[in-house]
Amino acid sequence: MSEEYYLEVCEEMLGIIAAYAEMSAEKTGRTNFAERVMAAMRRVPRHEFVPAELRPMAYVDSPLPIGFDKTISQPFIVALMTDLLDPQPTDKILEIGTGLGYQSAILAELAAKVFTVEFIEELAHEARNRLGRSGYGNIEFRIGDGALGWPQHAPFDKIIVTAAPELIPGPLIAQLKRGGRMVVPAGIAEAQQLLVVEKDDSGRARTREIIPVRFSALMTGE
Repeated sequence: MSEEYYLEVCEEMLGIIAAYAEMSAEKTGRTNFAERVMAAMRRVPRHEFVPAELRPMAYVDSPLPIGFDKTISQPFIVALMTDLLDPQPTDKILEIGTGLGYQSAILAELAAKVFTVEFIEELAHEARNRLGRSGYGNIEFRIGDGALGWPQHAPFDKIIVTAAPELIPGPLIAQLKRGGRMVVPAGIAEAQQLLVVEKDDSGRARTREIIPVRFSALMTGE
């Protein structure tokens, strides 16, 4: 596939995301996503973050398998979660669930520093290689139990979780800075909701539901 092809299908993907954003506005409260989020989605070559045999499908608005019963999320969901997170240029962000690094790259385009945790060692190494080849130098990697977060670098301005715990892990709430925000899918397999957690200046966390979703379960060391 040529670079011209990838540029063309990327623009088609962005058009679909924009249409879905408008269609789901009643539930999400957003008729469109921030231009800087859409610009990051345009800059990051999604085809570099899927298995080679799936490159022709990289810009289809669908989740794709990446091995180990895991997937790279549907582009619309990536854009929605990123927009809800509202990453700022000075933010320090914790990502739980590196996968092959696509969401990590989107965050790295928008924030000062990304700390990403992956439970599956093979995926973590592959993500490091892919992100390194793409030139991202503001990402730190850890292999481990994402439910425990990364306390050595806490607190975080923002936290994003790309696999679903049944309940939001307490350590992640504790590691969220006052005034910070977390975007996380949570619930049992048939009843997951995408949640936004906001911690106020007193340290109290408030949660609101956005839309029903279906993510693979968050793997933990338990």
